[in-house]
Amino acid sequence: MTILTVRHLTTYSYAAPVRLGEHRMMLRPRDINDQRLLKASLDIEPRPHRLRWIHDVFDNCVAIANFVGETRRLRVENIITLEHIASDEPEFQLEDRARTYPFSYDAEEMPDLARAIERHYPDPSGDLDHWVRQFVNQGRPTETAALLMTLTNAIKEGLAYERRTERGTQSPLHTLSSRRGSCRDLATLMMEAARTLGFAARFVSGYLYVPSRDSGDSHLGGGSTHAWCQIYLPGSGWVEFDPTNGIVGSRDLIRVAVARDARQAIPLHGSYWGNAEDEEGMVVSVNVRRLPEQEPCNHGFADTEA
Repeated sequence: MTILTVRHLTTYSYAAPVRLGEHRMMLRPRDINDQRLLKASLDIEPRPHRLRWIHDVFDNCVAIANFVGETRRLRVENIITLEHIASDEPEFQLEDRARTYPFSYDAEEMPDLARAIERHYPDPSGDLDHWVRQFVNQGRPTETAALLMTLTNAIKEGLAYERRTERGTQSPLHTLSSRRGSCRDLATLMMEAARTLGFAARFVSGYLYVPSRDSGDSHLGGGSTHAWCQIYLPGSGWVEFDPTNGIVGSRDLIRVAVARDARQAIPLHGSYWGNAEDEEGMVVSVNVRRLPEQEPCNHGFADTEA
């Protein structure tokens, strides 16, 4: 068991006073068996006129803020403390029918998995299909676990990670041809490659614990929000795959939001009324640290809102 704290600070600056429109924030981690939220605080400046919480279609917790008046700065600080539980079980507990690729999902699951299996990006020349098929054995069985781990590591080793601050996600074909992308680009490529093979895949947004100060290991994508994907496997359910770092399973990953597409899991987005040239930019910083054993932690649940 590990206790992690996350401080996520986002600041928007404007050259002239602007009126802020509605802002939606997906910053609260999902409470699940291997991560338990202990404390959470959300501080917003200027103070919202109204702040409400909802659960979206994927059961993500979303904060919706509305504002009055004008401002030259929007500052959102999210601080969480959670218990991260590493499982002693192997990551793949597959049903017999799913141990070898290809396999079929259960008929009762298909209505719920269909959109996660459906391809989301065009591949008119079959470039992505051709690329991913190289990881499938020809003429002999392909182990499902080995196939997905090989795909994860092929993206990690074959494509370069780059931090991109511009909005949006590259198409999988662009990422594949340019051989580089951000964590959300690499996650989207893996999702679409998995869907090409008939797997159900979805996007995950969250945080990455970089344990270098503790163990000498190093991960890419720290210091900001992180993204990876999940693939649905009979017997294991939704399994984490981080192609940016070659991680399989939830080790060092803190889930906040899951979605069918990256555009549905943006950590913070909104609008403002003003001139486009007034926007001076956005600064994001994320610090994830492990609490020392001697540092006390309140195991009761507390939640403070702006």
